Amino acid sequence: MSGHTTLAPAGTAAKRKEARTVILSSYLGSTIEFYDFLLYATAAAVAFPKVFFAGTDEWVGVVAAYATFAAGYVARPLGGIIFGHFGDKVGRKGMLIISMAMMGIASTLIGLIPGAGVIGPWGAVILVLLRVCQGIAVGGEWGGAALMALEHADPKRRGFAASFVNAGAPTGAVLGTLVMGAFSALPQDAFLAWGWRVPFLLSFVLLIVGIFVRLRVSESPIFAEAVAKEEAQGAKRKIPLLDVLRRPKALIMIMFAGAAGFGLQVVLPTFSVTYAVSKGAPQQGVLYAFAGASAISIVFVLLGGRLSDRFGRRPVMITGLALFIAYLFPMFGMLGSGNVAMVFVAFTVALILHSSLYGPLAAFVSEQFGTTSRYTGAAVGYQLATLIGAGFTPGIIAGLYKDSGQSILPVVVFLSVMALVSIVFIALTRESKNNDLTTVR
Repeated sequence: MSGHTTLAPAGTAAKRKEARTVILSSYLGSTIEFYDFLLYATAAAVAFPKVFFAGTDEWVGVVAAYATFAAGYVARPLGGIIFGHFGDKVGRKGMLIISMAMMGIASTLIGLIPGAGVIGPWGAVILVLLRVCQGIAVGGEWGGAALMALEHADPKRRGFAASFVNAGAPTGAVLGTLVMGAFSALPQDAFLAWGWRVPFLLSFVLLIVGIFVRLRVSESPIFAEAVAKEEAQGAKRKIPLLDVLRRPKALIMIMFAGAAGFGLQVVLPTFSVTYAVSKGAPQQGVLYAFAGASAISIVFVLLGGRLSDRFGRRPVMITGLALFIAYLFPMFGMLGSGNVAMVFVAFTVALILHSSLYGPLAAFVSEQFGTTSRYTGAAVGYQLATLIGAGFTPGIIAGLYKDSGQSILPVVVFLSVMALVSIVFIALTRESKNNDLTTVR
């Protein structure tokens, strides 16, 4: 047992301090990563159709821009596989540093791509390639950040600790939307020529901050102990992906259980922004309304994680999805009002309801897997959920809206069915809040 004592801090106070440091670093790192990743969503709604798909019908350009957006989600499971493999073999910390560097560089380069007027369709091609790099990076980021928070936390507060990682998404959305909103105040020609690029170029500054934060945290003690035990027993290290695929049920269940959460999440900064602007609300006002609502939702994401520690992951998540289904028609009614205050209320209520699903999700997913395959299982399952739930949803609902003569009914039906599917799979998945994370299986 001497090996064990060298891996853990010297006392309870030291453990708690280390856990707080790791949780904070996971939150900040996740914020920076999602600033980059979700900034693309806002740009796809307000800039890319005119910059890279100029000359097409307005809604055709929107659908095309959302198709490039989907490329990032297609790449996310690949990132989960790559980073998950090495994260389970080598360690969590190193993979987090690499994923952040990859994201920051790709995002900075997006800000430098010439538009269609300069290099024609090649601008869109480069955009897709860099979006794929973003997807691979965030596919590796989430799993490592969630596991670092989860595996350092008090077992009774794992949902709360892991929710800080998911709270990074709305925080990143706030930062990205505020920055993009500020530059959208420029004259339209200036915004489309260079204004939209500045938020992406700022990614390089955030990259430096993020790397500094990541270098200050220690490796997961649960992972280090599991590796030490395997080495002491002379056990051969398994290939993490094959270990996960031998028991595919957990992967399939969390993939469909989480899909609606991502679908509903991504609809808000993409289609909903475009929809509100098309109904007469000012673009800058809509962006700021979404940013304000996202800021409020950060607290509720953490509350969702905390409630799941008390009541369980499944009851909290199912309640949030059911309420969101009931809210869809009123939400689009307010978004289509042309009034910024009503748009703000619509976004705020939507994100509060979504938080009750999103807060517990990081712990819910990660707790389904054993230590030496947890990075791979959690990352791949989570990213497959984002792919089927969010990757194509903006394009699908924009197409449904356009093809139905701009009726919101097929959009609501599509999102409702998606939410119902996730409710069923959450209900069928075992409750995980009391799982023993030290079990190696």
